[in-house]
Amino acid sequence: MLWKGRRQSANVEDRRSGRGMTTGRVAGGGLGTLVILLLVWLLGGNPLEVLQTVDSFEGGAPQITTGQSAPDDAQREFVAVVLADTEEVWGAIFRERGMTYRAPKLVLFSSVVQSACGLSEAATGPFYCPGDEKVYIDLDFLSELQQRFEAEGDFAAAYIIAHEIGHHVQKQLGITAKVMAMKGRVSEEEFNRYMVRLELQADFFAGIWAHYANRMNLLEPGDLREAVNAAGAVGDDRIQKQSRGYAVPDSFTHGTSEQRMRWFSKGYTTGDLSAGDTFSGGAL
Repeated sequence: MLWKGRRQSANVEDRRSGRGMTTGRVAGGGLGTLVILLLVWLLGGNPLEVLQTVDSFEGGAPQITTGQSAPDDAQREFVAVVLADTEEVWGAIFRERGMTYRAPKLVLFSSVVQSACGLSEAATGPFYCPGDEKVYIDLDFLSELQQRFEAEGDFAAAYIIAHEIGHHVQKQLGITAKVMAMKGRVSEEEFNRYMVRLELQADFFAGIWAHYANRMNLLEPGDLREAVNAAGAVGDDRIQKQSRGYAVPDSFTHGTSEQRMRWFSKGYTTGDLSAGDTFSGGAL
């Protein structure tokens, strides 16, 4: 994927140890602004210079930089570029439908992280939290993707990010709420099948993003193969066979390798949002 030197999204929060949020907003000014100016003064800086040089936002909330930037962090830069591309693609798709796309935040963390969905460990893998509309990812997972799951290449990692963004798209389209409303109204087994269909649709949406990324001439030879391979590598059947030696279909949460590859490929081939109804019909 052609990503180096390209626009990075400002919607990345870096919560890894020793770093801070690279771009943050002091909500409404007030006490938060005073605390920051006091810190600048205590460190020997000139608070007036800070007030004169920060960019002002509509509503009077200034944008500031906190923590330490990591210019040599290639993985962070890559993630920010992919996120920017998803913002562009989904923003355009939503506009065509007369809707406004709310870009999600993407949170980088190490080991554990607190979200509106609770406390999560890195072992959970990347996830999307509908409660705060943020995607969470421990960048070590991208290395594990190559080492443990043998899904190599930068576009394999891009697929993982695009899948989680797909869940954000589902929330905005009202799909997530409809599925979650089924909880308690159907059996646990049937609800789990709905959740699998939700995950496969997120794969489809990831394929739609890849479709438009290709139209923007961002893909390189082999990129599509990397993404499809990654989709297959994280299929429930393959993961269970790797960890326990056999698969238990009733416990699947994301779909089989074949299903995940097929739905991603369908999104990539069609680029058509209406072709991704994983909830209609029987077989997946």
